[in-house]
Amino acid sequence: MLYALAAIGAVTLIVLLWKGFGPMREALEQREGEQPGRPAPDDDPEFLRRIAEQQNKPGEDNR
Repeated sequence: MLYALAAIGAVTLIVLLWKGFGPMREALEQREGEQPGRPAPDDDPEFLRRIAEQQNKPGEDNR
């Protein structure tokens, strides 16, 4: 009987600590729903266009 009460107490303590200090559900949901502020350079069509224009300029040393 003493072991059963100790097990119930341990489980209760773990659940309370998890609820108090574990990952916050609202914070996780906000993070998952956020859209990235800027795309990566290779995904940004404006960046790729500027790079292509710079490479196609005549008279400059394009490496």
